[in-house]
Amino acid sequence: MTVRDFQLVLPAQAENVSVVRHALAGLAEAMDMDPAQVADLKTVVTEACMNVVVHAYDDGEGPLEVDACRDGDALVVVVRDRGSGIRPRPDAARESLRMGLPLIAALSSSFEISGGPGRGTEVAMRMTISVDGNEPAVKVAEPVGEGAAVSMPAGDLVGPVLGRVISIFAVRADFSVDRLSDVTLLADAISAQGPDHFPDGTTRVAVEEEDGAVAIRVGPMVDGAGQRLLDQMRIPGLDASLEGLADAVRVERDEDAEHLLLEIRPQARV
Repeated sequence: MTVRDFQLVLPAQAENVSVVRHALAGLAEAMDMDPAQVADLKTVVTEACMNVVVHAYDDGEGPLEVDACRDGDALVVVVRDRGSGIRPRPDAARESLRMGLPLIAALSSSFEISGGPGRGTEVAMRMTISVDGNEPAVKVAEPVGEGAAVSMPAGDLVGPVLGRVISIFAVRADFSVDRLSDVTLLADAISAQGPDHFPDGTTRVAVEEEDGAVAIRVGPMVDGAGQRLLDQMRIPGLDASLEGLADAVRVERDEDAEHLLLEIRPQARV
């Protein structure tokens, strides 16, 4: 089974499971999934992702891929590896909830497994949502070093997903509570940008921890959109700007587009 509306690719490391869990929780909450359903979602996703981290790769290196999409009254989540094709085993000793497939079966409305030796494994889980309607497509794809690149249509879902992803990297870098608030403001400012800032209406943001700082790269953007974004980040009526929350800001241009680069460190500049 393949789901293409949301895609997250990260190194299959235990610390990255929290990135997946929080990103999907933000997405589910934006879809008005109730708290109990969100908790179940986080549980089954954690279990499936930890299976990849522990079992999928003999050398300990490889991608952890998570796809998701809205399908009627349900959120369908697929956790995939490109490893040896070992399927989840509930009796295996590992750093997870130690419940395996019985737990996933109990908390999801349905699930299926596909794959085999040399072909990796997919675990597809369907989580019922008690509201109607469809949500925009969301993608988080292509690892950036030890980071991640988030891609989704500009709109209401950007904030809940992007804010959580950036915050996880900030927590890893030991940001203070006040500095985490600054990170949230920056994420909100980026999320507020309309589709006219991007060539195809899709917000793309790469996030990575570099030498204790969180580096954020927005784009590709249409010509002039980087400066317009900075202008819109200024706080009306005050001699202040959200741009000032970052330790470094620059706009890079190439032949086809431009990118806005932000760097924020654990301690604010004095």
